[in-house]
Amino acid sequence: MGSSGGNSRLIVAVKGYDLQNFLAKLKILKEIRKETLIHMSPSGTLLIATGNRGKLKEFDEILSTFPIRLLNLTDFPGIAPVSEDGMTFIENALLKARGYAAQAGILTLADDSGLEVDALGGAPGVHSARYAGENALDVERNKQLLDALSLVKDDERTARFVCALALVDGSGDVLFVTTGTCEGRISTYPRGVRGFGYDPLFVPSGFVETFGELDESVKDRISHRGKALKSMCQYIAENLNHLR
Repeated sequence: MGSSGGNSRLIVAVKGYDLQNFLAKLKILKEIRKETLIHMSPSGTLLIATGNRGKLKEFDEILSTFPIRLLNLTDFPGIAPVSEDGMTFIENALLKARGYAAQAGILTLADDSGLEVDALGGAPGVHSARYAGENALDVERNKQLLDALSLVKDDERTARFVCALALVDGSGDVLFVTTGTCEGRISTYPRGVRGFGYDPLFVPSGFVETFGELDESVKDRISHRGKALKSMCQYIAENLNHLR
């Protein structure tokens, strides 16, 4: 970030997920050299590109380790939503990162993620958040998914969570893109109250519990978002002196 003192800023826009009690957090922190963090002004700001309280809380656990002030889209009432009409998670992550960077003129990080179900040809995929309608609740999306799989056998309910993260500078140039996946299957009914979205239906490979039942520390270690964000945080940590 350089050593320009209080005039230095790092502003990153992130749409996040569950990183509470993220086990890799300690490892990442140990790898960040103390003298590198000093170059980053405490007055720097991190913009998390979501207004979802659950996501903000979850990302705060790992992103707060960087010496920057955290903001979110509710702190920018004039910023316009960015269309998510890409065909892939990476395309949408880049669209959002560039779209918010164009408005803010600053370093921007955004994600796109969702659930791919093999028996549905990869659906809901990039439409995961809007699977049951634009303003549908999690319970409505889960019901829509269960209805679509009502005739599908247990051994054919394979699925995966996918997360793509894209980092661009204030001019929209791509700095880093990474993805994370978590393989599993869809339960025949919701189980557990942890997490959000499709978590109560998703059983990760090697487990009998759903994401909605698993301890958060276990979920963070194996989740698609945990894997993608760990990679992104490592990139940010290694390039603090060069990010503007």
